[in-house]
Amino acid sequence: MRIGVLIGGEVAQLQWAHELGFRSVEWMRFDSGPCGSNNPKWQPFAEQLAAEVKARDIRISAIGVYYRNPLDPSQTEFARATWQRAIEVASRVGIRNICGFPGAVIETTIDERGGHPVYKPFENFIPQLLAFWEPIAKAAADHGLRIGFEHCPQGAYHLPLMNYNMLAQPAMWERLFNATRCENIGLEWDASHLVCQFIDPVANIRKFGSRIFHVHAKDAFINRALLEQYGICHPGVAEHRFPGLGQSNWAEIVHALIRAGYDSDLNIEGRHDPVYRDDLEDTGLLIAKRTLQLVMGAE
Repeated sequence: MRIGVLIGGEVAQLQWAHELGFRSVEWMRFDSGPCGSNNPKWQPFAEQLAAEVKARDIRISAIGVYYRNPLDPSQTEFARATWQRAIEVASRVGIRNICGFPGAVIETTIDERGGHPVYKPFENFIPQLLAFWEPIAKAAADHGLRIGFEHCPQGAYHLPLMNYNMLAQPAMWERLFNATRCENIGLEWDASHLVCQFIDPVANIRKFGSRIFHVHAKDAFINRALLEQYGICHPGVAEHRFPGLGQSNWAEIVHALIRAGYDSDLNIEGRHDPVYRDDLEDTGLLIAKRTLQLVMGAE
């Protein structure tokens, strides 16, 4: 298990990660890069990037694909083509995990008593979720690849307020895993999204550990004074932070992941901490890296 960071597909960002001492990266913004589905001549770039990674003793633990809503009909065909290309690229250069948002079907009805729109529950749309994702998962499985769904709620205040991710809550993970026969459908797990919903990350790993294929190392902090005064739907009550600056026990998280058989890396996700961002971003990343090294005895 290595400690890594999220980058785009540029060699300059790869070098930046190397200089900070990271030995793993997740390749983000894949859909808009040189290997995206709009570029038929993607192979030279993919092979060059793989060579640059190897030269720095770094590995690409996952490709981050199409962080939008694949179940929106206006996006579906592009999303499908992008995921199919990601499968080609991952199988060619030896990347095991492909991660992204599952999307959501968003429909409303009119409340007969009040006359206002009411969102239909996401569990109504499991068949649509499976119809899009199972063929992609089966194609990935043919190449020994895994699909990890990011469970960021995408809603205001870090809460799952009917935004475009059907899998923001563990109850929906359960419904999906019970409904699919695709064993290579799992999670890109992130403690911060659980903390913001008052879910214990360690207990969550104990329940879903076998389905955790990739990890975003990010933490969160609940401001109890604000919570008790203004409630959860108030700015600043729940905020994302780097590991070491939030409320999660990373020693217990790593222990639970290893016990569950986790076989990938911990990639730190920045750009969210309210203090260590912009000019202080690298400082925050190094705080997180040292925090994880202490509990991993790691690289």
